[in-house]
Amino acid sequence: MAERNVLGGELEECGTSPMTGFYRDGCCTSGPEDLGSHTICAVVTSEFLEHQRGIGNDLSTPMPEYGFPGLVPGDRWCVTALNWARAHRDGAAAHVVLAATNEAVLRVVPLEALRQHAVDVPPDLSSLT
Repeated sequence: MAERNVLGGELEECGTSPMTGFYRDGCCTSGPEDLGSHTICAVVTSEFLEHQRGIGNDLSTPMPEYGFPGLVPGDRWCVTALNWARAHRDGAAAHVVLAATNEAVLRVVPLEALRQHAVDVPPDLSSLT
C-alpha cells in the first residue's frame, strides 16, 4: 500500500536533485529502520540550515560516503520530524511541501504547524478551511 501525505492523498515526490529521502528514492517514505523519521519534505532556507548546524545537524557540508551532497537554500529535502519541530519552536522552520510530507509526521508535529509553513497548494482547497 502506498504511503499517504498529511493531506490524506498519495505521498508525492519530494525531490531528486539532490536525491532525497531516507531510502534515497526521492520521497519522504519511512520505515522501521528510519529512526529519525525523515518524513517532512522541506524547502530549506539559509536560516533553517544555520539553525540545524547550530543544533549539531550540519546539512550544508557534503558527506559523499553517505550519499549526501550538502544542501543549499532552495533544495527540497526530507528532514526529520524532531529537528523540524525544534526549528519551528525556535522560529527557524523550513518551508513544507504538504503533498510530499508523510502522514507519519503527524505523530510528532501537528498539521497546523506544517500548514503555517506550507509552500504548496493542495488540489482540493476545502482542506485548508
